[in-house]
Amino acid sequence: MRCVIVEDEPLALERLQHYIGQLPLLQLAAAFDNASDALAHLLTNPVDLLFLDINLGGVSGLELLETTALNCQVILTTAHSDYALKAYDLKVADYLLKPFTFARFVQAVDRAIGNAAVAEPQSDRQYFFVKTEQRLERVRFAELLYIEGDGDYRQIQTLTRRISTLEKFSELEGRLAPEVACRVHKSFMVALDKVESVERDRIRIREKLIPISASYRDAFYARIGFGRTS
Repeated sequence: MRCVIVEDEPLALERLQHYIGQLPLLQLAAAFDNASDALAHLLTNPVDLLFLDINLGGVSGLELLETTALNCQVILTTAHSDYALKAYDLKVADYLLKPFTFARFVQAVDRAIGNAAVAEPQSDRQYFFVKTEQRLERVRFAELLYIEGDGDYRQIQTLTRRISTLEKFSELEGRLAPEVACRVHKSFMVALDKVESVERDRIRIREKLIPISASYRDAFYARIGFGRTS
């Protein structure tokens, strides 16, 4: 996600730059200390996420939101809590009170990503994001093999790596289009385009054999174009 910072406090700007650098999915495109220069940039350089201070010299962050239609997610940053109601009226993704921790920053970014995913047509997306302990990881649909339950964790196996997450299957299913992946067992989801064969209710994906449970059998066979198979 390409992002821009609008912040006139050097220490707050430094903190945001550092936090952004800790998340590989974020790319800092520019930083400004006033709303006017930021607006001139945003009109010709689309971005995905804006970190916007409220108390700026000249035009305030809230005035910037009120006077222009920003086609991006906005996270407001401020040392004052009394703007919160007004901020949410403007439908910002989140409201960060300074000084905020890295964990709170990640929570705000995660919310902005979720909002962007809802706004973007499912058919146009070629990826989904998953939360790990320290960051958000992007997984391309084309690289997904399967997802396996492992105690409290879900292990996401791709063509090149294995990602551990505490997210529930229900959360992951909400981000995966039905034509991309399918739940086949209480402990497994599979990428439909990676299924090599199915025999005796077992799916082969590379060297992995994945069981199909009775509660998911009919839905899986229907998804691949067959009725229930005995």
